[in-house]
Order: sequence, then C-alpha cells, then structure tokens
Amino acid sequence: MIEISINEIENILIGQVENAEDATGCTVFVSKIGMPAGLDVRGGGPASRESELLKPTASAEIIHAVVLGGGSAYGLDAAGGVMQCLKENDIGFDVAVTKVPLVVQSDLFDLTVASADAYPDKKMGYEAAKIALEGGNYKDGNFGAGCGATVGKWNGMDTCMKSGIGSYALKIGELKVGAVVAVNALGDIFDYRTGTKIAGLLNKDRTGFDDTEELMYKKTSIVENKYTGNTTIAVIMTNAKFDKTKLCKIAAMGHDGYARSIRPIHTSADGDSIYAVSTGEVSADIDVVGTLASRVISEAIIRAVENADAAYGYPSIKSIRGNH
Repeated sequence: MIEISINEIENILIGQVENAEDATGCTVFVSKIGMPAGLDVRGGGPASRESELLKPTASAEIIHAVVLGGGSAYGLDAAGGVMQCLKENDIGFDVAVTKVPLVVQSDLFDLTVASADAYPDKKMGYEAAKIALEGGNYKDGNFGAGCGATVGKWNGMDTCMKSGIGSYALKIGELKVGAVVAVNALGDIFDYRTGTKIAGLLNKDRTGFDDTEELMYKKTSIVENKYTGNTTIAVIMTNAKFDKTKLCKIAAMGHDGYARSIRPIHTSADGDSIYAVSTGEVSADIDVVGTLASRVISEAIIRAVENADAAYGYPSIKSIRGNH
C-alpha cells in the first residue's frame, strides 16, 4: 500500500475557484467520459442538487460532474455554470437534439465567515469546470469549497477555527482509492490514529481547546439555534469498477471515516454528505474499497485542517503551532 496524489486517479479532473476576499468557493470534479456515482447523506441539513439521480431506482447510470461548494443553498447555482461549460465541450447525455451534462452538487454553509451575500454562482462554476478540463489545479487548504470552511462552532463563530479542503489517496497494486473532503463541521477534529484533538472549539480566551461533547452534555435542554453553518462534504474516488448501487454502499462506509475524525458528527445542524465515484475498470471487492474509503476520508480530514491557513480572524492549526 502506497500513498499517491489524488490527481493520479484516472478519468477525473478537479478544478477549484475561490473568492478569497469573501470566503467562499467551489471544487468541481469532471469526468469527460462519465462516471457511475453514489451518494450517502447523514446530516440533518443538506443543501444539494440532483441527488435523486444517484438513487439506485433512477435511470441515469452515469454522471459527468460533482460540485462541492460553499454558500449553502445559494451556491447551488454553480452547477448551472458547470453544465454550460461541459455542454460547450460536447460532454453530456445525448438526447438527440442536444447533450445534457448530468451534474450533482452539495454545499456547505460559509455565509457567517466573511460575507453573507457572497457564494458560488454560474460564473464561478463555469470557471472551475473550465480549469478542470484544462488539466485541473487541485490543492489542499483554503481553496475551492474549503475557502470559507471552519470547525468547532458549538459556541458560535467567536471560538471556532479555520479549516479547509483536504485530500488523500492510496494504491494497492492496480487499485486506487482516494478522497477529497471540505471540512466545515459543527464538531471537533481528531487524529483518528491517536485520538488527539487537533482542531475545533476553542476556549473563551482562545488560548486552548474546549470540548464540544462535554459542553453538549452539560446542557441537555433543547438548543434552538445550533449555528447551522456547518456540513462536511466529500467525494470518494476509485478506479475500481462499480455501479451506482454499490457506490452508494461505499459512500455509506466512507461515513465511518467522518465518525472517527469528527465529534460530534451527523447532527441536525450538519448536512454531512459523501459522494463515491467509479473512474476505472479495475476489479476489486466492495468491502475492501469501502474500508479503504473510510481510511482515506479520515486522512483527508486531517490534511484539510493541517493545510488550512488562518484567515478572516480565525486561527488554524498552522497558526497555533507557529505560536508555540
């Protein structure tokens, strides 16, 4: 088993665009030839587009792009720009009179970070898709959908930390499995290998960590507003050959990686979602790939917070470690 770059998984290109001033952006995953895809949603507040396409009972066997974006429901317009770009490049489902690109999208909530009036739009989606088709520009950190990502928001935005987008991929023989995760959790982030908290809720004077779970248990009465500005979204990629039914199961297994690395997770204030896409023809066991998927998800979460830069008044792991 060896680590590889996320960009080494064939038949998928990743383009990112962000508005760094206003803390939002999108990350677009494009397959020129189309790809089977599955989806599993565990959070209580998702913002998504075309999710019904990925149900096993829906007719579509492949899609052409996945979009991860900021801006909550406002940002879902980005998929329209992706569609336009793909159509101009003759990519899509042939319906005789035209081609219809099938584009799915999930968004996280970053409206409380810098500007509530800034979010991905058709222009940003078009640009990200164009960059992907030209070869891609993926990087971990404050980029794309991770531009406005933060974690540890149980006590509001004053004591949260900056997060970002992260990736991790592994290769075993011909098999490749990787993940890209935009980490924007209500909860705290842990290194699953040691159980150590590495990012999340800060104490009131921001000199150290507080514990979200312990604070939750101290107040069991109903909390009316849990700062629903959350949601961790991800894409699992594999060159193994699966149909969308099996990919839905792999996406579900990927949530184990969320649970290992984020606590609490899958709350009513999160829209936690994971896509899984098949980009190749390698024969592999579904349980092997699903187990690897949960592992690369956990590793990608760590990369997301470790590569984030402090921004918008929120510290990051890098800035905190740099102060010690």
